[in-house]
Amino acid sequence: MGILSVITFLPLLGALAILFIPKEQVKAIRATGILAALASLAASLYALTSYDPGSMAMTGLPIQFVEKFSWIPSFNIHYHMGVDGLSFPIVLLTTFLCFLAAVYSIGIKERVKEFYFWYLVLEVGMLGVFCALDMFLFYMFWELTLVPMYFLIGVWGGPKKEFAAIKFFLFTLFGSVFMLLGILALYFQTSPHTFDMLEMMSAAASGAFPREFQIIVFLAFWLGLAVKVPAFPFHTWLPLAHVEAPTPVSVILAGVLLKMGVYGILRISFSILPAGYEWFLPYMAVIAFINIVYGALCAMAQTDMKKMVAYSSINHMGYCLLGMVAVSATGFNGAVLQMINHGLITGALFFLVGVIYDRAHTRDITAFGGLGARVPVYAGLMAMTCFASLGLPGLAGFVSEFLCFLGAFDKWKLFTILSVSGILVTAAFFLRMLQKVFLGPLNEKWKDLPDMDLRELVSVVPLAVLMLAFGIWPRWVLDLMNPTMTVMAKMFPGMFALVR
Repeated sequence: MGILSVITFLPLLGALAILFIPKEQVKAIRATGILAALASLAASLYALTSYDPGSMAMTGLPIQFVEKFSWIPSFNIHYHMGVDGLSFPIVLLTTFLCFLAAVYSIGIKERVKEFYFWYLVLEVGMLGVFCALDMFLFYMFWELTLVPMYFLIGVWGGPKKEFAAIKFFLFTLFGSVFMLLGILALYFQTSPHTFDMLEMMSAAASGAFPREFQIIVFLAFWLGLAVKVPAFPFHTWLPLAHVEAPTPVSVILAGVLLKMGVYGILRISFSILPAGYEWFLPYMAVIAFINIVYGALCAMAQTDMKKMVAYSSINHMGYCLLGMVAVSATGFNGAVLQMINHGLITGALFFLVGVIYDRAHTRDITAFGGLGARVPVYAGLMAMTCFASLGLPGLAGFVSEFLCFLGAFDKWKLFTILSVSGILVTAAFFLRMLQKVFLGPLNEKWKDLPDMDLRELVSVVPLAVLMLAFGIWPRWVLDLMNPTMTVMAKMFPGMFALVR
């Protein structure tokens, strides 16, 4: 068994082990869940020590840790796993966030056994999506994430949890049906028929897919992937799902699940359907602009902290789309780095919103005031995370947003200039929130509010450290992804010449 299978299926071993622990033994269940997530993180860090970003495989992409064997020979389906500079950083992010959220989940008091079981199954699905290089396998892992997330929101969520869970499930399933049709179309169009992504990329490079075919299949994939981004107008499930989900699930939803959409667009829509991608670029630029500005304005209108952060996710994922319309190494690096930084920053924001909600049982921004002096550690971490999210230089968010703007400006000047206004609105709503919650006279109702405890600090401080580290020295991440992004930007010479 290769290292990627170990990383992916260690949480499944933990989930199966939890099934054999009596539900009364809550501490043992929590320990098993946390250790399983930690083991997957340790395995991914071990893989990092062997990963060579510049090592090019026969495909031209630096695919490493490849595992491939025949699975369903009659349909040419393989168990095919591998990572490169696009997927490996997201695998590291996934295992890291899943471990921190598992620690934070110690606060879950009801049906702990079921919670950790579904939580670990969800981690398996997410990791599999980023490691799979066979379309059939990719789709299986993609669909595997649906059921655990449905239960995690629907059982442990807020007052509207059932509606939020059903809306999430139906939106994602709606998109997945079209994506399945796209996968089948690619399978029958390749000769010999195959689900292998790398073989499909080679077929695309050799001109095996007609332009009209690519456009139709691209749209099928877009419907499946845009729901996950979420790209306008398929974003409406996200705020409700975030608000109703328990804190650790909100962290995973924002930190990892949204990345599946952007990853799929780069891995499949761009790499296999370049003519469809080129045709859609003007529309994607418009959608990126709408995501950035509309998401920020919606966040500005919120008084619920969690809903504000949820809408800010729509805004920040718009930067990823903006970086992708550049079709350049700079833009692609910006888009992937934005995925990583958004996972760290928004993950921390949802943790911090959960911290205050656990104490005050309200997320209403106007209900607080003067908390900065009462809970200084919490106030400091929240301020740092908000500054990172609004793009303050020296923190992680600035670097990725700057690269997205830098990459897109050359070709899409108007949309890039207009999209910069999103940064101003983002700064406005975060600064307003900090002012209303932490500054001014203390609301006497919260005079006995305790500061963060050890569990919460263990969950948030590592994210804060990485925000600062990646803001000062982004090469730690960029060196992992840049060789792959450079190859991808040059995969189809001449096709995107006007964009470049």
